[in-house]
Amino acid sequence: MFFQQQIASFEIGRRRIPVSILPLLAKALNVSIEALIGDTAGNTRKRGPAPKLQQQLEQLSRLPKDKQRLVSQVIESVLAQADR
Repeated sequence: MFFQQQIASFEIGRRRIPVSILPLLAKALNVSIEALIGDTAGNTRKRGPAPKLQQQLEQLSRLPKDKQRLVSQVIESVLAQADR
């Protein structure tokens, strides 16, 4: 009975399913985690930088530290001017 109440709470949105339970739930239902959360294409939408910006950040992380500092200074300068 308690299990049914818990599932009902998840279904109506009163409680959130803990992320740690998703693999167990997906296995019990014999579906992928992506299918469980409604991502049938396998592409979860995440918060964070847009794909192009993400690629640029990854490229930046591979630069030598002195070049990273230079890029950081340029970004800070542009942002400071945008705040004016």
